[in-house]
Amino acid sequence: MHKNFKGVEKTVFGRGSFDQLGDILAPHRTGENPYMVFLVDAYFNGKPLESRVPAQNNDLVYYISVEEHEPTTEQIDTLRDEILAKQGLPAGVVGIGGGSIMDIAKALSLMLTNEGSSTLYQGLNLIKKPGVYHVGVPTISGTGAEVSMTAVLTGPEKKLGLKCEWTVFDQIVLDPDLIATVPRDWWFYTGMDTYIHCVESENGQFNNAYSHAFAEQSLALCREIFSKGQTPETDEKLMVASLMGGLSLTYSEVGVCHALSYGLSKILGTRHCYANCLIMNHLDDYYPEGVAEFKQFVAQHNITLPQNLSAEWDDDTITKMAEVSYNLPHMWNHAIGYDWKNTITMDVLKDLFRRL
Repeated sequence: MHKNFKGVEKTVFGRGSFDQLGDILAPHRTGENPYMVFLVDAYFNGKPLESRVPAQNNDLVYYISVEEHEPTTEQIDTLRDEILAKQGLPAGVVGIGGGSIMDIAKALSLMLTNEGSSTLYQGLNLIKKPGVYHVGVPTISGTGAEVSMTAVLTGPEKKLGLKCEWTVFDQIVLDPDLIATVPRDWWFYTGMDTYIHCVESENGQFNNAYSHAFAEQSLALCREIFSKGQTPETDEKLMVASLMGGLSLTYSEVGVCHALSYGLSKILGTRHCYANCLIMNHLDDYYPEGVAEFKQFVAQHNITLPQNLSAEWDDDTITKMAEVSYNLPHMWNHAIGYDWKNTITMDVLKDLFRRL
């Protein structure tokens, strides 16, 4: 069956567009509790952007650190319960930050209207009710979280997204000025997430003319961006490449690198984009052309990716990572085919992790 997915309803792009956020939110401040919840990356606490957040007197503003770990089901459930107990159902949720903040905002929007733990909804089309109005304002580009229909959460048993058409943002604000302060290494890691999205989307059985069109343009932009480095012009182009990469994987799928990345992140807490780079560096036999170009980018930008990490892992740790990766059939179906279990065994996965 062909995918019938919902896209972001409204998008504003351009330098200074963040200043339109207050006007964008104004018509949605309706209902019994016309207040907004702002989820802002803690990086901006005390920085100039803090004074530009258009919060009103009754709004709730949370500065959330994403340095320690990626979004968790416990984090979302706790935040949801606190907000509802404090002020009731809000009119909307606004996420201002990187991919993790985007996922937290999407997940919170859904869980404000759905009962029980978010662990109950990790998977495809398990959400029962639409969430509240939600807006994404990315301050780092590459994850594609601003346009994807998935809010990836790490739970007690698995790392898997809340995935349905209601997950998608109602509005996104793409202001290239906001990504100017991204540290160089993370500019590279998140940008490579976009590149890897497209390589995996293109190299699998679900690739099609629609997903290919987005991937082709996103890859062209990535090659231009990473041949030049970070400049105001390439920041603008990376924002567009991220969006297109996210749309490509939405109508196709990700593959081997992301499946392994989920295992690494779930068990060791490695941040997603960095985990993808660690793994992509060792997947020559799955994506030979993509890995060769990836290594060129790494060398060109003097990025150091550690080697022999697996020497510090015992067999139990590697087995747990392999189990997480094995239980992502949608990714393996795309990358290998519906008979993937004939070739992707637990032993194969453990050997892949031992390459790191």
